[in-house]
Amino acid sequence: MPKLNFHFFKRKPKSQANGVPSSSIPLPDMVPNNAGGFSYEIDDWAKLRRFLILGSEGGTYYVGEAKLTIENAKAVERLLKIEPLKVVSEIVEISKTGRSAKNDACLFALAMAAGLASPEGKAAALAALPEVARTGTHLFTFVEYVQSFRGWGRGLRRAIARWYELMPPEKLAVQLTKYQQRNGWSHRDLLRLSHPKADDTMRNSLYQFAVKGTADGLEDATIIGFQKLRQGVGEEKLDGASVAQIVESAKLSMEMVPAELRFPEVYRVLAKQAGLEWLMRNLGNLSRVDLLSAKERELVDMVCQRINNQTALEKARLHPLKILAALAVYRSGCGIRGGGMWTPQAAIVDALDEAFYKAFKCITPTGKRLCLGLDVSGSMVGTRVNGIVGLTAREACGAMALATAKSEPTANLSFVAFDTNAYPLAISAKQRLDDVVGLLSRTGGGGTDCAIPMLWARENKIPVDVFVIYTDSETWAGEQHPLEALNAYRDTMGIDAKLVTVAMAANRISLADCTDKRMLNVVGFDTVTPELISQFVLGDL
Repeated sequence: MPKLNFHFFKRKPKSQANGVPSSSIPLPDMVPNNAGGFSYEIDDWAKLRRFLILGSEGGTYYVGEAKLTIENAKAVERLLKIEPLKVVSEIVEISKTGRSAKNDACLFALAMAAGLASPEGKAAALAALPEVARTGTHLFTFVEYVQSFRGWGRGLRRAIARWYELMPPEKLAVQLTKYQQRNGWSHRDLLRLSHPKADDTMRNSLYQFAVKGTADGLEDATIIGFQKLRQGVGEEKLDGASVAQIVESAKLSMEMVPAELRFPEVYRVLAKQAGLEWLMRNLGNLSRVDLLSAKERELVDMVCQRINNQTALEKARLHPLKILAALAVYRSGCGIRGGGMWTPQAAIVDALDEAFYKAFKCITPTGKRLCLGLDVSGSMVGTRVNGIVGLTAREACGAMALATAKSEPTANLSFVAFDTNAYPLAISAKQRLDDVVGLLSRTGGGGTDCAIPMLWARENKIPVDVFVIYTDSETWAGEQHPLEALNAYRDTMGIDAKLVTVAMAANRISLADCTDKRMLNVVGFDTVTPELISQFVLGDL
């Protein structure tokens, strides 16, 4: 590791640090912000996109908190009155391209359009249902939302029926067995309400299966396997080996297997044939049923090979953070919700560690000039991240710093650790995570002043397009609010810099102005956070 020399940046007195405040020179279209300066207020179309992607029309993403109420989607309501067809088009585009953190926000907005728009807008929203609700769970979620905005008229019934009619039979079989019910709704309920038309024998048989539970005349492997398991519940002859054989031959997923039939043999089959992301999320479950123990060397080796397969990692598009999250849970030796304990195997820990570095090839660079502010205040020691069990705030800081170093051009990057002082860091793409975390642990230890990164960059005339601050706190312990420091940086450098604040362990956040389109707040930290930050940096939020 290269020898690093820390430069301790000392803040100037407030009278010198502020420079010419933005509040004294507002530009056209600017409005007052909450730090005494002026900002470009986000317009309704940007608010719509933020709602669809973040779940809130403001600039805040709350990890683990769904705030899907009309109070958080006022822009959607306003735009539906003006350009409903364009609103529906935006919903479809963001949902289909996977840009939404959770598809629920797109389903909620589509339900609003189906209930509140003009007749033309309602028709467009209902016609778009199959494109936004791509799974049975999505469909049940939409139905639950839409009842808040309209009744069960002919248009809604026809849209639900069309969802079933357009689904290819082989895919419909999977939907009927994998996504069986949610929020009190089932396929049986919706089919009875919508009465879809069956233009072939197989589709009619699938409808009969969902409504009456009979599979007469169906030759679909998924349905046949599912029926064998459902009818075999409670039968002594259907042991673990029999269930595993059915799951393997019919290519069933775990959701299709009744809980009482989820034998260790079933997990063994799925460890071999399920997707790579499922495998990483279920390492703990595989361990709980004693499949990843020292006596199961052959299976352990196979799992390690799957985890370390470069082609599979790139195909699954797994961000390194998802692998790190899996590593944190598996290495902890206990389930997320107290679901059992296990002894981690060194080979699997090593495989996950190696996969973490291999997955950096899956990150798309932004090409922007970035300054990462990494909180090294005393409170960061031992603080756990909200959203990823087993990961500390310091480890998350180190992981994101390393991910940025490995994916972005070195000339575009600045790293500065901070407490109430600045500590510029030379983080290299060649370093390993434990090196970076160790470096952070040896730095700082004081209070928290989130204005420091902007003050440091301004003092040293460092060109920055986006500041990204990772902290465990929503507080700031300095003479300037971070927004004042950002406004001063913009004025001095002539760069309309953006700001992302990631409060990894806070319940609320107050560092950025949610009405400013150049700012994004993240409260908590989960595996979709890196993609959200990239979208914002690239101007998609």
